[in-house]
Amino acid sequence: MTDLTIIPAVNHTPEPVFVARHLINGKWQASANGETFERASPAHGQTVTEAALGGAAETEAAIAAAREAFDDGRWSRISGKERAEILLKVAAFIERDLDRIAMRDTLESGKPISQARDEIGGAIDIWRFAASLARTVSGDSHNSLGDDMLGLVLKEPVGVAALIAPWNFPFLIVSQKLPFALAAGCTAVVKPSELTPSSAVILGELLMEAGIPDGVVNIVLGYGDPVGTTMCESESVDMVSFTGSTAVGKAIVRASAGTLKKVSLELGGKNPQVVFPDCDLDEATDAIVFGVYFNAGECCNSGSRIIVHEDIAEALTERVVALSKKVPFGDPLDPRTKVGAIISDAHFDKIDSYVSGARSDGAAIPLGGGALAVPGLSGRFYTPTVVTNVNSTMAVAREEVFGPVLSVLTFKTIEEAIALANGAAYGLSAGVWSNDVSTCLAFARRVQAGTVWTNTWMDGFSELPFGGVKQSGLGRELGRYGLEEYLEVKTVTMRIGRTRASWVE
Repeated sequence: MTDLTIIPAVNHTPEPVFVARHLINGKWQASANGETFERASPAHGQTVTEAALGGAAETEAAIAAAREAFDDGRWSRISGKERAEILLKVAAFIERDLDRIAMRDTLESGKPISQARDEIGGAIDIWRFAASLARTVSGDSHNSLGDDMLGLVLKEPVGVAALIAPWNFPFLIVSQKLPFALAAGCTAVVKPSELTPSSAVILGELLMEAGIPDGVVNIVLGYGDPVGTTMCESESVDMVSFTGSTAVGKAIVRASAGTLKKVSLELGGKNPQVVFPDCDLDEATDAIVFGVYFNAGECCNSGSRIIVHEDIAEALTERVVALSKKVPFGDPLDPRTKVGAIISDAHFDKIDSYVSGARSDGAAIPLGGGALAVPGLSGRFYTPTVVTNVNSTMAVAREEVFGPVLSVLTFKTIEEAIALANGAAYGLSAGVWSNDVSTCLAFARRVQAGTVWTNTWMDGFSELPFGGVKQSGLGRELGRYGLEEYLEVKTVTMRIGRTRASWVE
């Protein structure tokens, strides 16, 4: 497909293979059995990481270290000011090492280097925001319970938090969890994806450099089973926070049920953008193209379906196809690249199966729908793909493709648009495009989604909470609500007078 914009391989000195180990109780450790696993770059094919392969023994040791560190108060009972100082040091060290962290994320995930740098920059802001929250944890007092009574509501750290992160935003999503857990006074065991372990290990190095006490943050590398399963089933873990697929999220709920621990889940999405005829078509087109191709569509917030008024559907689709051809796909090490490689062969096949299925179901594919060859690279790349003549019963319109694939549906009335938007099992985010504020507000109030964007897409801020409804998850990250996830509420009822009547005369 020669009319696409393709960035060929750049001349780049190969990075040394990163050696990743577990961080347990302040010490870097290999696995007890010596097992390791390798990660090859999805864009370039070479091995970029050799990581220790953790099992139940390493996971249990990390949990025990976090449990002891929480119970003895070395972190949970120090002042918010002291915790904030450590978090601010970590933010400064991340800023210092931004290029190093971004390079590891790019090599392991296939995301463009310019995007990786932006994500690390966003993570720095999150760490600083969480540091500010560490000094503001407060409860309530009730002084209206009678002359001799005083009621206090305390907010205390949950305890040991197991944080399980995905491969698509390896450093950013750890940073949406860990600093809030630490600000609240929790200790943590972190499991990064086995596909992208390096940046979490670098974060562990920076935490140690910042002076975090041993055992407060532990990192275990390996697969979901046994590492994640052991975390979820352990009686010594008080909370699990997971970001990933809805199917795995359900498995985590089942694994955690035996101990009734708190669970926070940020899961999948099938996020609609509803486009009305009175919107700015150029702005909507740009945001739609950004929303579906950002991070190669491997994003829970991907704007993977547009629901466009039938009066402008043809014009908007033509604009989207034309602009899609200008998006630079190719070598993620070139700063010009906007879309990089697909994470794995299995995921590539999954994406392609949705497109093939849509074609078989009668959909049209005016752009893309297959592998993309990038000169000089042997990695996995998928073409920008637009699917039209789609109806709401097709899998491509209802299920999370997690790739650079846009489904186009049409509507006649706002009632129909809202029904289509709410017709999926997910409820993570949604968008509306209209110059009529009443239309935007009507949609925002009725759509089933944790985040609604009006005349924009995927703007994010550390101050604003993020999370979904329905099968997109439980709980919230970021904002003050992100801190609240790691706090428990305790009521203290105090008799301060001597007026209690005797129960037995």
